[in-house]
Amino acid sequence: MKIFSERLIHLRKERGLSQATVAKDLNVSLGIICYWETNKSDPTASNIAKIARYFNVSSDYLLGLND
Repeated sequence: MKIFSERLIHLRKERGLSQATVAKDLNVSLGIICYWETNKSDPTASNIAKIARYFNVSSDYLLGLND
């Protein structure tokens, strides 16, 4: 899900957050944030929902289904 990784990076940088901060706030490992951002791993549905709430965007936006 290349679009997911691109949007996650964009949202994180737009808010001036480090990968470590996002990992801590989402209660996931720093490694998984790195994997998501480099498109080496796809998040679970529950993690997509958690990320959407965290950044106040829709899961459809994260998945590239709308802008």
